[in-house]
Amino acid sequence: MMRIVLDTNVLVSGMINPNGPTGRIVDLIREGRVERVVDDRILAEYADVLNRPKFKPYFHASDVRDILLFLEQNAHYVVSTMQVTEMPDPDDTPFLEVALTAVTPLITGNISHFPEHYRNQKIIQTPAEYIQSIIPASNQCTSLS
Repeated sequence: MMRIVLDTNVLVSGMINPNGPTGRIVDLIREGRVERVVDDRILAEYADVLNRPKFKPYFHASDVRDILLFLEQNAHYVVSTMQVTEMPDPDDTPFLEVALTAVTPLITGNISHFPEHYRNQKIIQTPAEYIQSIIPASNQCTSLS
């Protein structure tokens, strides 16, 4: 099974808008084709963001509970053995540390928030880059004739 570390912005975007690469990633997770790698810091971030007032129009309190339960039960847990100190936004640190520990890609919509040398090594990928890397070009139809 493929494993990824999923930044909160991709998760939320994919749940709000099922179209496009973020929606496809959420679908792959729901189908059990992709497993998220997490630690307690990442799960806490998911909970914090999903409970923010600006997302109340999208997710009722009961939806948030169900989503968080799914996210907790359908993930591969790791204890980070890596320490990253050069992050522009310290809130992004757990995601990169877990990706480095698990040797899996980190999928984020905020690629510029991560140091360039990790982006150059393809440790950090945009949702579109990730989808392109796992789905053969013949299956990446964008429209039907």
